Amino acid sequence: MFIGQYEHSLEAKGRLSVPSKFRSQLADGAVLSQGLDGCLFLYPQAVWDSLITKLSQLPLTKQTARSFTRSLSYGATEVEIDSLGRILVPDYLRGFAGLKTACIIAGAVDRVEIWDKSKFVSYTQTINSHREEIAEKLEIS
Repeated sequence: MFIGQYEHSLEAKGRLSVPSKFRSQLADGAVLSQGLDGCLFLYPQAVWDSLITKLSQLPLTKQTARSFTRSLSYGATEVEIDSLGRILVPDYLRGFAGLKTACIIAGAVDRVEIWDKSKFVSYTQTINSHREEIAEKLEIS
């Protein structure tokens, strides 16, 4: 399970340090992909495999299924954590998420999200101002 948030700097060559608390859960392989809401998703290989299995079962005749599957798979790459605990974030993914220097690496239960810091602050301010409404709509007890 991934929880918490950490601030790290994106290096000029595109390397980003993965928080040490997350590394062991990504040791068996990881996939970095375009996410939702303007961030990147970093999945453990097993979670990615499960997601791909579910996506492959969607009806090919549905445009939304094809589009989402394409979006996720076209914008994904396998990544390795180097000996210093960093991953390489390709240019196209940095551009997609608008990553500059300051990044937030946040645990989102089954995945890690990588955000440009300013986007993260704006997004979390918005959702935090509506937490009660969101919780009520989900009906979680």
